[in-house]
Amino acid sequence: MPAVSEGARLLDGKSASRALLSQVSRAVAELTASGAPPPKLAVVLAGDDPASQVYTARKTKIAIETGLLSERLTFPADVSESVLLGEIERLNANPTVHGVLIQLPLPAHLSTARILAAVDPAKDVDGFHPLNLGRLLAGDLPPALPCTPSGMMTLLNSYDIPLAGRHAVIVGRSTIVGKPMALLLLHANATVTLCHSKTRDLPAVCRQADILVAAVGSAGLITADYVQPGAVVLDVGINRSADGRLTGDADFESACRNAGWITPVPGGVGPMTIAALMANTLALYRASRSS
Repeated sequence: MPAVSEGARLLDGKSASRALLSQVSRAVAELTASGAPPPKLAVVLAGDDPASQVYTARKTKIAIETGLLSERLTFPADVSESVLLGEIERLNANPTVHGVLIQLPLPAHLSTARILAAVDPAKDVDGFHPLNLGRLLAGDLPPALPCTPSGMMTLLNSYDIPLAGRHAVIVGRSTIVGKPMALLLLHANATVTLCHSKTRDLPAVCRQADILVAAVGSAGLITADYVQPGAVVLDVGINRSADGRLTGDADFESACRNAGWITPVPGGVGPMTIAALMANTLALYRASRSS
């Protein structure tokens, strides 16, 4: 984990994720001690994208370490949409499966919208089903929220960073991170500005932020010129540098000159995303037993 410079303090996602995973593990242990079966996560991977293979393997490993059951289903890059939809239908009908995750990105010939919409909303562990996104918009929060935004909210809460009345600026408007993060911050009574490629004078807008979320996929975009003194910087970016290092959307050393708090890459948002996935699986399990 990189060392911070100037006055910035690290938001340590590794430490906060361990705390969340420990909570999930204790809850699962209590369930199994009472004779109940453990929650089960099914991960669906289509294609041979190296990063996706690494991510799904890690998710499966952490699920097992946390006490969950986990199944990883892999399909070739040329898998037909009908085959994948049939597999999702099977998982939807299986009462022992509580969370279904579709690893993104999918191969180009598959419709991501159709595949995600095929997952039973009650097993939508990533919170990407249109019904669950609609519930998030309406404020009727589903049991499972999109993992990266949910993980960031948990991280902010673990450091007692106040949100009500604060100005949050999000750079990136994806359905996976930017939009749901904006909604979660709004529900926490922050004032939110959502930026994108057409935003005028992006540095000036970002300098208004008490909380700045960088989720645009552009390595090193956020420098000190984008950061208000004392701001919280949450870096969602995962980019590979020419020498193979992982870097974020923030230029870490530069952003630290103004940031009050900052997440490192790696070791910041990433671990929280996986921990939130495990917490979501448990939440869906509990919801299935109470319905």
